[in-house]
Amino acid sequence: MKVLFLVQKEQRAILDRLYDGIAAHCDCDLRWLSSDEQANLRRYFREHVDVTRYDRILFFLRFKKEIRQVSFIRSVPNLVILEHDAYQNYIPCKYTGKFSAYYRRLPWARVISSGYMVSERLRQEGFDAVFVPKGYDQDLLHDLGRERDIELAFVGSTGSVAYSGRKALLDELAQVESLLVTKTKSGEDYLNTLNRIRFFVSADVGMGEYMIKNFEAMACGCVLFAFDQGEEENRALGLVDMQTVVLYRDIPELRRKLQVLRDDPALASRIAEQGRALAQGGFGFGQIGARIVETMRPPLRERPEPGRFERLRQVLGL
Repeated sequence: MKVLFLVQKEQRAILDRLYDGIAAHCDCDLRWLSSDEQANLRRYFREHVDVTRYDRILFFLRFKKEIRQVSFIRSVPNLVILEHDAYQNYIPCKYTGKFSAYYRRLPWARVISSGYMVSERLRQEGFDAVFVPKGYDQDLLHDLGRERDIELAFVGSTGSVAYSGRKALLDELAQVESLLVTKTKSGEDYLNTLNRIRFFVSADVGMGEYMIKNFEAMACGCVLFAFDQGEEENRALGLVDMQTVVLYRDIPELRRKLQVLRDDPALASRIAEQGRALAQGGFGFGQIGARIVETMRPPLRERPEPGRFERLRQVLGL
């Protein structure tokens, strides 16, 4: 399967190993598009792409740039969209409902969503949506076996509107527990910091799916305290409360379970070990990349031939 894979050149998360995982399982033409190139896909395709060479064309681009170019994107054959932010379709934010509106104009495209219930909801709306979760960089992140001198911490961003629930919960927890909330540089600094944390507090409040940090923390041997995203999401990922992860829905529940683990270090160690094994067993980017490729193989929905006016626009390059 020959795949043209278009990704963002400037991206906050470092996802190179995910791209490698995809490329390892298909004949992949990976291209890194600048912000300007993403903003004018019609010109980029006209100058640099022969669409007849590819069995699939996979987008992993800035959503806000895609939705401004639907008239062109409708003309792209064999289109698959990889999306890690479609949960914003179902939470109060500037993109509420906008993913559905976008996909309604591309009903033949396959959408690969990183949320199980997000994928279910998209399918209920009639879209060709499939679930492949987020994961972690297995080459960078692992348990170093060091002493953990930070008991309770969160590492990451709390600044955007989508993270407002995260910030509120962490602020509330910090009032009653000694919680470190910090940021690090990507790479070795992040690896070393995760390996100092005993209990990692993930606070994906109201998102409906688990962000990358959950898998990263588990892979590094932290005991993951994860805001509970629901039974279906947990089952799809193999998350079992007090076995592979510690699930909570509010601060009192988190504190009760935290005290249990403080009183029973052996239980805490077992949860950390089983969580690490779960992450290593299925959520490395190499494994996630293979799953993404498998979801692209089945036939796509038939795309209708463009009408006369749309063909004229394509000929004229409009």
